[in-house]
Amino acid sequence: HGYVAAFDDREAYRWVVQFREDMRARTGDSTIAVPLGEVDQFLDRLYLLENLPEIDLPEGIGRAPISIQPTPCIAIHGPVARARNEKLTADVWFEYEQLQVKPEQAGRFVSGANGEAPMQRDLRFEREAIGRLFGCGLRQLAGNGTDTFTLTPSLLPECAATLLAEGWRVTADQRAIHRPGPPRISVTSGIDWFELRGSVSFDTEQGAFEIDIPDILAAARSGRHLIELGDGSQGLLPEHWLNDHGLLAAIGRLEGDHLRFRHSQAALLDALLDQQELVSVDEKFAEARRRLSRFDGVESKEPAATFDGELRSYQRDALGWFDFLQWFGMGGILADDMGLGKTVQVLAMFDAWYGSAPPDRHRPSLVVAPRSVLFNWIDEAARFTPKLRVQAYTGVERESLRDAFHEHDVIVTTYGLLRRDAEQLVEHDFYYVILDEAQAIKNPNSQAAKASRLIRADHRLALTGTPVENHLGDLWSIFEFLNPGMLGSNTRFGQLVRTTSAQPRMSNAEESPEAQTALQIAQALRPFILRRTKREVLDDLPEKTEQTLVCEMEGPQLKTYQDLRDHYRGTLLSQFGGDGAKPVWGGGDNGASGMMVLEALLRLRQAACHPGLIDPNRTAEPSAKLETLLDSLVELTDEGHKALVFSQFTSMLAIVRNRLDAMNIPYAYLDGKTRKRKPVVDQFQSDPDCPLFLISLKAGGLGLNLTAAEYVFILDPWWNPAVEQQAIDRAHRIGQTRHVFAYRLICQDTIEQRIADLQAKKQKLADAIVGGQKSLLRSLTRQDLEMLLS
Repeated sequence: HGYVAAFDDREAYRWVVQFREDMRARTGDSTIAVPLGEVDQFLDRLYLLENLPEIDLPEGIGRAPISIQPTPCIAIHGPVARARNEKLTADVWFEYEQLQVKPEQAGRFVSGANGEAPMQRDLRFEREAIGRLFGCGLRQLAGNGTDTFTLTPSLLPECAATLLAEGWRVTADQRAIHRPGPPRISVTSGIDWFELRGSVSFDTEQGAFEIDIPDILAAARSGRHLIELGDGSQGLLPEHWLNDHGLLAAIGRLEGDHLRFRHSQAALLDALLDQQELVSVDEKFAEARRRLSRFDGVESKEPAATFDGELRSYQRDALGWFDFLQWFGMGGILADDMGLGKTVQVLAMFDAWYGSAPPDRHRPSLVVAPRSVLFNWIDEAARFTPKLRVQAYTGVERESLRDAFHEHDVIVTTYGLLRRDAEQLVEHDFYYVILDEAQAIKNPNSQAAKASRLIRADHRLALTGTPVENHLGDLWSIFEFLNPGMLGSNTRFGQLVRTTSAQPRMSNAEESPEAQTALQIAQALRPFILRRTKREVLDDLPEKTEQTLVCEMEGPQLKTYQDLRDHYRGTLLSQFGGDGAKPVWGGGDNGASGMMVLEALLRLRQAACHPGLIDPNRTAEPSAKLETLLDSLVELTDEGHKALVFSQFTSMLAIVRNRLDAMNIPYAYLDGKTRKRKPVVDQFQSDPDCPLFLISLKAGGLGLNLTAAEYVFILDPWWNPAVEQQAIDRAHRIGQTRHVFAYRLICQDTIEQRIADLQAKKQKLADAIVGGQKSLLRSLTRQDLEMLLS
């Protein structure tokens, strides 16, 4: 044809020559003459052709090809040298009976061994298997053909589990990997504990090997994904089971071949094992399960005849829940929304108990509350439970009051006195100890939290509308007071909460380990947290309208804000690295960076309120918020309405006071220095000529019943919306008969608008449990900071 090319006859030159000579001898005859002793060799060569010609073999000569599905195989190897971005390598092949075929190998047939019939390759199966590798996260190694791949080490567990489930033969460093079977677990009971024993079975060619659950958990805690089996092969840790049951290791105590749990942890243990199929339990734990299941059957309970008032249906439900907790021997959190009458529900419970308790079983109960609401307990008790003997534990004569504890039913004191008199209070035995606004002990290392755990009482209860203000650790502290040991040690529980979200998952990303942990905790704690919202239980409560009033700064105030913002952008952003997702809080400078950030945020918020908060000599100047507020207050007072004005800055309230004085508008005032709070509250509630109440958020955000107000103004919104809601709920609560309007004043294009954006983005964790809020400060990143300072 006019060209020359190299020809590779694959060592079949003799057959080509013979075919050519035979064809010349018998023109027109397509028969190939093959010596009888060389037929098998001829056919082996023939079946290597990519395009096999049709051929008729004489009867009894040759072997027809057979179809067979191969076994996919992958051999995973560790990196030769450990590097920052180290990768595992993997070789892939397919086994047709005893023969190995590389994916890149040409030909549609594989010669049979020992004279057996050739095998036809399943090329479609091979292509789909290679595609499955890409789906598991493997990537083809460039320059090495198609049979060598790379894999990120963190993806090894899920990748190996997936391939093993699909029939692959998997080895790691020349040792076979085996899938785990479902864990088998048993629970036995001691005097006041439960012991969990169990194992995971691995089926190998040498038989089944059992690995104890504590060894599985220990391997997982050390960061391993494989565990050595008795025949030298490796077992794949049950990753999904570990993700779903990570709390077992966090709350249990390892003792030899088992984990030990306290009696108070029965609910958590039951929740963790609820979906586990192969679990056997003894009769004592089964009884605990049955008692827990009765939570769904808690019945409403009527108050005692001595109760002077009427309880709503949800409040009667709470009385039944209190009985359930007493019967089960556990403490709980009454987490109703602000304004739903948590105090009244507890007083009704006390009224029923102390009205029927025999004299020989009489012991007083201790209520610990913020100083701002201490006398609210006294007033509510006088109103609803006049038969109860209630005593405030305050003042300089506390020693004589302690000597007379037995003469009273309920002792009410403050967190400050709890800390101060802890050594004396622990000498008394109480029937109940109740923490009102229990978020006060969210820090487990605080003196208040430590003192509360020392109090001796038969029963414990926590009251709070925001049980998880910052993170799950807050919940640990409250439950350590309620049911010591229930959530394990603070260190291990905190570590679990911090690390689970970082564990990679290949699928079901929306069901992260962090979310799974939150759901497990929520399920386990469900019987011990009673939370009702206004929307759920108070259909007859007047509506509440919330609105944001956006104010526009101008003139000297605008320049002051912009100068501060530019200053902090220049000094702060340069101190943090380029990793925008890394938290800026808690670096290696003992918190100095975090304090500088906090100072910047504080000063910018103050500048958005009024320049007088930055420079005391400028208090007479106007500000956007002040003018908006005053215009609204003048209109409301002219119409005969009452309003609450909240600010976190007493210096801002002082500026408002000066302007109101100049305008001859009367008002009541309350901040942390106000000693006689009750007369001030009564003045606003009952005096029609007192239309305004100026309140510092810290002093008046809790415990006040201010239903005379119809309007609420929040002058400086902050990180936690729950704090703002508590302030609004001073007016929007039981006893209110009118529509409540709440306004937040925010300056346009300032840090205040940026804070609102961050709040919308970072409220995820606590809602899974009790609908609380997650603090933004601890998770603030450089990207967040840059946005705040824009």
